[in-house]
Formats: sequence, structure tokens, C-alpha cells
Amino acid sequence: MSTQGWRRRTGALATVVGIAALAGCSGVTYAETPLPAPVAAKPTTAAPATSAPTCSNATQSYDPLPSLPSRAEITDQKMRDLYTKGYLTVGVSADTYLFGARDPFTSSLEGFDIDMSKAVAKAIFGDPSKVQFRVITAAERLPLLQSKQVDMVARNMSMTCARWNDIAFSAEYYRSGQKVLVGKNLPNAANLGLADLKGKKVCAPTGTTSLTKLQQVAAQSSGGPEVVTAPNHTGCLVLFQQGKADAITGDDTVLAGLAAQDPNTVITKAKAITAEPYGLGFNKADTYLARYVNRVIADLEADGEWKAIYNRWLAAPLGPAPAPPTPVYGR
Repeated sequence: MSTQGWRRRTGALATVVGIAALAGCSGVTYAETPLPAPVAAKPTTAAPATSAPTCSNATQSYDPLPSLPSRAEITDQKMRDLYTKGYLTVGVSADTYLFGARDPFTSSLEGFDIDMSKAVAKAIFGDPSKVQFRVITAAERLPLLQSKQVDMVARNMSMTCARWNDIAFSAEYYRSGQKVLVGKNLPNAANLGLADLKGKKVCAPTGTTSLTKLQQVAAQSSGGPEVVTAPNHTGCLVLFQQGKADAITGDDTVLAGLAAQDPNTVITKAKAITAEPYGLGFNKADTYLARYVNRVIADLEADGEWKAIYNRWLAAPLGPAPAPPTPVYGR
């Protein structure tokens, strides 16, 4: 995307951010794909695959397949069900600018996570459009995977050992860090860290590790930041613009999108207070699908497509693509 086009879309997004925050956050799909009729749950004999894996490293995922097999070679039931259904259902954000957001001109979803989802669909079906996006909140990510209402979640989700008890993850596909977004009018705004915002109202979305860290900082000292919540980061931006929040905390990639929408804000230069490894989420039983996707991610990184996706969405605010995260396998 050209710089001029990026700025034009940024401006357009700024005008609709308030509306987006009030809109519903679920049930919206990208493709007009009819859903299959509900079927009775099948008994499973794969008990070992559903047991909670031991976690000493949250970024450790399953070994990737040696290569992508042909459809005829795959016997895994989850994959066979996907082929029967004909598309991949993916839970995504519609308000995380640069990662998963609606284009205000076409209403289509776009961003880093959207392109990663399309790459998975292309590998499975030979067609990147064979994906049905379901817009979800951060708090819905785990429940929807556990109930199998989505096949995969691509919603800038941090890998944690606690989450491994409930779901499965792909290998790490992006590394972020938690920072703070503040108004430029605050004294020494560019250098403020989360612990410096004593008595200030700081917003983080519910169901996120960013909120957990904010709560920890607030509890560590008297007169710490006051915790404010919203369903998503766009909701936090609306509260900020309404004067109901003085700052927003979250992953630096997400904050970069918010800063692009509101020129009166700045991401502080304070060191990131966490490392946030992103993984694609799966139902805990779908270990074969996770291994398949790990092969897809490894191939994207090897052939330069991961770098191209990064530069398409993130080079303008964050600089040229770094090396992809080093995968950790052997779970």
C-alpha cells in the first residue's frame, strides 16, 4: 500500500472509530458461505490428544509436518471434516488496525492476521478465499475454540502456559511487547511507563494479558494507575477520546494502529514491560491441524512470504520486517 493510500485509509478509519466501537463484535463473516447444518458430536478415541500438555515454555508447539501432504494422504478426522465443509472458520478482530480491521471503503477484513489466515486456507484448499471470518472479542477466543465454533483463532493472541491448558497453539508467528499509548499533552509523554501513570485511568481490553499486567502494576503500589476496561482496543480509544481514560496499554502492534487513527496520541519510548509471542489458536484436540499449520508457517518464513506480509501492513509504522520468530518445537 502506498504512503498516500495508507494515510487516506487512516483518516477514514479515524472518522469511523466511534461507530466501530458501538457495533456488534460477533456473528459477522467475511465470506457469504452458508453454514453446515448442526451435527451430533462424535465420540472420540483420541484421549491423549485432549489432555492438558505440560508447559515449561509457552512458545513450544508441536513438530511441523515434514511437508504439506496431499488431500488424499490425510486421514486426520478434523482435516477430513474441513474438506467436507469446504472452508476454514477463523475467529478474528475487526477493529485491530493493521492486524484485523475492516476496510472502510470495501468492508472487507484486512491486516497481518487476515493474510496469515488466508495463507492457511490456501495451503489446505488451494484457495485463499476458502475462509469464513467470524469477528470475535478477545474474551471469546478460548471459549469459541473449546466449543469448536471456530476452527482457528488469528487475533493477536499471546501464548501463555495457562492458555495451553485450555487450547492448542501453533508455533510463534509474531513477537510483540506491551507498551503504553498516551495523549501528547501529558508532561514527558514520550517517556512514560505504565508504573509512571499513578492516579491516571489506564484502559485495557477484557480477557487480555495486557489487562492482567495492568492489574498487577496497579496492585503493586498505592496510588498506582486506575484500571479501566473495554471489550476491545477500539473501545479503549473511544473512552480515551471521551476523556474517560488517560492512557491505553496493549501490544505495541495494536497501539501502533490506534496511534495511526488518533494523531493526538503517542506510543511511549519506555521499554516494553512484557514479551508477547503470538500464536494461532486451535481446539486442544486438533494437534494434527496445529502441526499442519506449523508447516505452513515454516514455509511462509522460508520463502519470504512472511516478510512480505509484515512489510505490507507493519513496515510503515514499525519499520522494515525483522527476522521471523524462531520456532520452538517438541511439545
